[in-house]
Amino acid sequence: MESGSPYQWLRELRWDNGGFNPICVLLDCAKCVATGSIKNADMGLEFISHLASPDGDAVQRMVAYFSEALAYRIMKNLPGVYKALHSSKPSSTSEQILVQKYFFELCPFLKLAYLTTNQAIVEAMEGEKLVHIIDLHSSEPAQWVDLITTLKKRPEGPPHLKITGIHEKKEVLDQMGLHLTTEAGKLDFPLQFNPIVSKLEDLDVESLPVKSGEALAISSVLQLHSLLASDDEIAARNSPATPMNLQRVVHQQHMSQRTFAEYLEKDMINAYISSPDSALSPLSLSASPKMGMFLSSLRKLQPKLMVITEQESNLNGSNLMERIEKALYFYSPLFDCLDSTISRTSLERQKLESELLGEQIKRIIACEGFERKERYEKLEKWIPRLEMAGFRRVPLSYFGMLQAKRLLQSYGYKYKIREEKDCLLLCWSDRALFSVSAWSFRR
Repeated sequence: MESGSPYQWLRELRWDNGGFNPICVLLDCAKCVATGSIKNADMGLEFISHLASPDGDAVQRMVAYFSEALAYRIMKNLPGVYKALHSSKPSSTSEQILVQKYFFELCPFLKLAYLTTNQAIVEAMEGEKLVHIIDLHSSEPAQWVDLITTLKKRPEGPPHLKITGIHEKKEVLDQMGLHLTTEAGKLDFPLQFNPIVSKLEDLDVESLPVKSGEALAISSVLQLHSLLASDDEIAARNSPATPMNLQRVVHQQHMSQRTFAEYLEKDMINAYISSPDSALSPLSLSASPKMGMFLSSLRKLQPKLMVITEQESNLNGSNLMERIEKALYFYSPLFDCLDSTISRTSLERQKLESELLGEQIKRIIACEGFERKERYEKLEKWIPRLEMAGFRRVPLSYFGMLQAKRLLQSYGYKYKIREEKDCLLLCWSDRALFSVSAWSFRR
């Protein structure tokens, strides 16, 4: 590297097998983005493009999506440029369903979550004649088809089962309803499916069709964390006006005297300093208003059982660098396990990584405030939050764990299950990626 080279700032990076370590380069580039050093960030992103690729090994693919997310974060400070680059229509509902199906089929984590949830429901509903399940994100019929098949075999006969499915897309619920009623008809199983079209943050829990005499179960798979974004919206509404508008006017007056990169760099610094996410929010995790209200409203329904699956990672922090480092720690095993499951040339894997994992990474890094929905939190934070809302833990059964372990035997030795505080952690190697916990309302 020659003296005076624009890549001089990359000199101190560690080397990996005789070359640059792409993760180290990515982290240095992320520091430049976080501090508003856009010229260096731009050079870093250009350099990363030679090290990473969506078609490479697990590390190269992951770094490619992280670098894309950093580029999106820079561009979002120029709304006109950002909108011009994203004028195309978002993926259709059918494509989104297909990508979710790929994740269900290629990785066992959702299968494990559904299996564990169903076993807990079967055990909790033993002897019940009227069972009502509220599915907070009703998109995968396989879970409830398996439950129907299991309940059909009960010695005392199947219960009358009512499933209230909640999803923001009517098309998804229509497909769910058709699939479930068709399978129930084949088994001569008494099933009622109630579709409710709503986003989770807009759901009116008090209006849910819960009736006296029903044994109620609630299932939430990778959904509750999104409600934490609502707290930023509340904080933004209640916070005093910032001098950002005045700063932008000054920037506009002087823009003609600066280069584009200089303008963007100064604007990024000001935006970062003024962002509600650039410092610790006064809303603590234990006092999350939207989440607290939502959980309290669920508790008032007096569910006999509530089973929650969440990502096992702390990505709700306001510090960008900390978020990126923890996101790398969480997503690296996901890319790694896909490498062990399916070939790199697979179109299904490419679509799954770009349209599911890549989009999640983009929302974690490029978005702030209410737009940042991917706010994963670990089990250690969910437990006190749920206890404060009036729930008590229900230990997951030994039999349920045995079933999960049998399922994993067909996926390879690196997939593991660990028990922690009466809950299950779903792991790749020794790294926990998802948690499953069961709860009941406290009388």
